[in-house]
Amino acid sequence: MTWLVPLPVIMPLLGAALTLLMRRRPNAQRAVSVTVLAATLAVTIMLLALTVNGETLTVAVGGWAPPLGIVLVADRLAALMLVVSAAVTLCVLIYSIGQGMTDREENTPVSVYHPAYLILTAGVTNAFLAGDLFNLYVGFEILLAASYVLITIGATKSRIRDGTTYVVVSLLSSLIFLTAIGLIYAATGTLNLAQLAGRLDALPDSLQLGLQGMLLLAFGIKAAVFPLSAWLPDSYPTAIAPVTAVFAGLLTKVGVYAIIRTQTLLFPDGPAATVLLVAALLTMLVGILGAVAQSDIKRLLSFTLISHIGYMLFGIGLASDVGLSGAIFYVVHHIIIQTTLFLAAGLIERQGGTTTLERLGGLAKLAPVLGVLFFLPALNLAGIPPFSGFLGKLGLLQAGVADGGILAWLLVAGSVVTSLLTLYAIGRVWNLAFWRTPRTATAPDADAVPGRGMSRLMVGSTVALVTLGTALTLISGPLFDVTSQAATELLDREPYVYAVFGEESP
Repeated sequence: MTWLVPLPVIMPLLGAALTLLMRRRPNAQRAVSVTVLAATLAVTIMLLALTVNGETLTVAVGGWAPPLGIVLVADRLAALMLVVSAAVTLCVLIYSIGQGMTDREENTPVSVYHPAYLILTAGVTNAFLAGDLFNLYVGFEILLAASYVLITIGATKSRIRDGTTYVVVSLLSSLIFLTAIGLIYAATGTLNLAQLAGRLDALPDSLQLGLQGMLLLAFGIKAAVFPLSAWLPDSYPTAIAPVTAVFAGLLTKVGVYAIIRTQTLLFPDGPAATVLLVAALLTMLVGILGAVAQSDIKRLLSFTLISHIGYMLFGIGLASDVGLSGAIFYVVHHIIIQTTLFLAAGLIERQGGTTTLERLGGLAKLAPVLGVLFFLPALNLAGIPPFSGFLGKLGLLQAGVADGGILAWLLVAGSVVTSLLTLYAIGRVWNLAFWRTPRTATAPDADAVPGRGMSRLMVGSTVALVTLGTALTLISGPLFDVTSQAATELLDREPYVYAVFGEESP
């Protein structure tokens, strides 16, 4: 069944080409995009079913055996990330179709949107499957090239200005990553991850630390880790709601995935674990303090996005089975919940004409369904029992207590404080936007018109993600089993190396 492995990359790319040819036929574009992403989701579910029992699937692209050729690797972690990303991208696409039909494509020109969106999907899936550093770089560049188009759709002044910041920061991180790739190849003679797992160990400690630091710097920018996160709150909120949602849910997690993969496979015993723990604590606290200070829902959610990246770094930095398992579980949880909240913010903007808290009020009475769609994922994000956010944080806290170090205990305390402040921040949104007396916006936002309406597709796709996020609680036991097995497999390294090279020594 190895022929399934490249399909999550190939199908979106073919779909992008087809939708570009259909640029004058918007209905056909929609049909092709939905069909392609639905098929991609089906394929990723099959890959997860095949890998969940421990089988790692590999494909040497073009028949070139590793390390000479490009190898795609689907293990438990990659397959799990593929399923979640495919489900999220499909729901966001349906949401965007509903928004475009309601707006009559005024802000989302389908001739550009659908090809770019499918190319973005291909870049994300390629990054998850990449078996060598250069192909990981290619995956990043594919998704970034598409994101440059998506973040400026509508060509408003604010989108162009903030999109420029995003482009510059992304190019900087890519340049650092490419430089690190060149240095690693010069030092080891290979970029294949499985082969690097052995060759990097033979390098002097100082050189290993330098290479590790460059990769962490590049991935830290992409993942919005403090102090490399200042660009995010100014870039994401200005884009159209579906683009902001998929960026917030997925793109930063590709950076987190790259940190997980390289830390466990290439630098399992490096001293950078302490740096990760310090960065995790600062990311949590600075991010959530920024969220508390915001008066706009989308900017507030952008800061909570930064803050909760710290939870993932917490588990990675502990470098234990329990910690890494908790980090992977939290990545899955956060992709779904953060995407849902940004979609709900898009619905709030359509209903109230703005996302500025001072101009909103009474939404619980005016749009009770919208209240539920925001309330449930907001509680989940804050970690209220019995939601998956609580379970993920509990797993990380247990890992921190088991570690017993001073930094680990500080992170346990920081995690609790961050969770309480997250509850305060989303409670403030609920109180001002939903509970208090309805207000009329005195200066409506330029891109928003109050009462434009929420199409069934927009509401339905948000409901689907709310349901999926809530269902994580019901399947948390099996999901933790998968993440625990994935963590053990990552820390062992041997299953990954054996899957790529077999009995031959890399």
